[in-house]
Amino acid sequence: MPDPVIAQKGPYPVAVEAGKAYFWCACGRSANQPFCDGSHQGTGFTPVKYEAADSKTVYFCGCKHTADPPMCDGGHAKL
Repeated sequence: MPDPVIAQKGPYPVAVEAGKAYFWCACGRSANQPFCDGSHQGTGFTPVKYEAADSKTVYFCGCKHTADPPMCDGGHAKL
């Protein structure tokens, strides 16, 4: 499988709503970052489902190289 496209070298802060599901783009090709828009078709990547337990701001990975998908783990600092 190819490496994902680096959408940005930093996280995407998103205000999520409790009980709502979000689908994080794992391939980096989506025009709707950090969320999936189906651009991964044929790449071998699939989106990662995130279900918000609480309403709060979370930080979705923008570089697509996190060890804790879909959350940013600071890995972009090593790219």
